[in-house]
Amino acid sequence: MSKPWSKPVTLALGEDGEDVTIDSTEAASWALIEDWPTEEGVALDKALLVCMDVVAGKKSDEDARRAFIEAALEAGIAVRR
Repeated sequence: MSKPWSKPVTLALGEDGEDVTIDSTEAASWALIEDWPTEEGVALDKALLVCMDVVAGKKSDEDARRAFIEAALEAGIAVRR
C-alpha cells in the first residue's frame, strides 16, 4: 500500500471531463491502467514503470507523481497541480 502524495494531482479524467484527484502511487497506477484515454505513449510507459519501482522500493512517491503528471500531459489531459 502506498503513502499519500504530499501534493495530490487533480485532472480532468472522469466521465464528461469531470475532475478526479489522484493522491497516491497506487491510485495513479489504477488510473493509468483502467481510466487512461490512450493505451500507448512514452510517458505512459515510463509512469507505469516508475509506479512499479516505487512498490519495489527503488523510486520515491514523488518520482511517481512527476511521471504521472508527464503521462497526463502527453495524453492531453488537463492537469491542476
